[in-house]
Amino acid sequence: MKLALVGSGKIIMSALDALIQVQGIELVALCVRAESIEKGQVICQQFGIAKLYTDYQKLLQDPDVEVIYIGLPNHLHYQYTFDALMADKHVVCEKPFTPNWQQLQALISISQTRGLFLFEAITSIHTPEFHFIKQHIDKIGEIKVIHGNYSQYSSRYNDYLQGRIHAAFDPQQAGGALYDINLYNIYLLSALMGAPDNSHYICNKGFNGIDTSGVLTAHFERSVASCVGAKDSASPGYFIIQGTKGHIRITGAPSLCQSVEVCIDGEISNVSRDATINHMVYEFAFFREQIASKNHAKCDELLELALIVSKILHQSRNDVGLVFTS
Repeated sequence: MKLALVGSGKIIMSALDALIQVQGIELVALCVRAESIEKGQVICQQFGIAKLYTDYQKLLQDPDVEVIYIGLPNHLHYQYTFDALMADKHVVCEKPFTPNWQQLQALISISQTRGLFLFEAITSIHTPEFHFIKQHIDKIGEIKVIHGNYSQYSSRYNDYLQGRIHAAFDPQQAGGALYDINLYNIYLLSALMGAPDNSHYICNKGFNGIDTSGVLTAHFERSVASCVGAKDSASPGYFIIQGTKGHIRITGAPSLCQSVEVCIDGEISNVSRDATINHMVYEFAFFREQIASKNHAKCDELLELALIVSKILHQSRNDVGLVFTS
């Protein structure tokens, strides 16, 4: 699989660290802004990437590139993904796919019509620990309550309080706690339970109208859920599924899904992985496998899940009048 990366931020560096650990992936190109060309040159030298572009359209014309990984600010995801699909490239786009579900539906239609693979880079659902949860969830009886908390004091929040707005707190760049951090809770919830009957979002807003923290509640036929996400405060992360015969608990950030406890009728089993393992390895290995085996059915299944999540996020924005102006 010949892959090109777009971007030069933190997520790109994390992705590169993971990609070099996955067999069958060849890093053929990097695309950065013209202002970041020196940084791009350093990245290319460090990771043995032969081609460096500052023009995205020229990258898309490169016949050596099969797959595009988009690691840009949220508000750019739709257009960059659209352009890549129209150039007949497979796409792995960082979360969240798009600011609204209609844009995602359009991208899905294009990818399916053109026979292309389109994936959202959401780490948790591709980990071995999540598969462990899926294997045991039926054993905890009827699920009654699910609650998750991913609260992390943002490294950008102090700047925000001083009036300096970074992408993570910018409504023009589709930022905020819901799309940046609570999304992980909502993804786990949706992957395990499907679409809720209804949901509602409440939040704390900053001076520019962005949600700095918030709580989503969701109702299913016989169970309820709450998802807390915060960038203005911190607490230990967790995600708990409570059933009539036991519970499943993720300890730590829901995005990592690193340590899982299953308790069934009082008997406890645990699974966890080494904290030094880059959790992005699992998703890239999965994407490579699906593309290599031409498993469009699995891709379509994940796109259905992505659309469920996107609709919840979009509805939640409407609940609190959160407008993305991009």
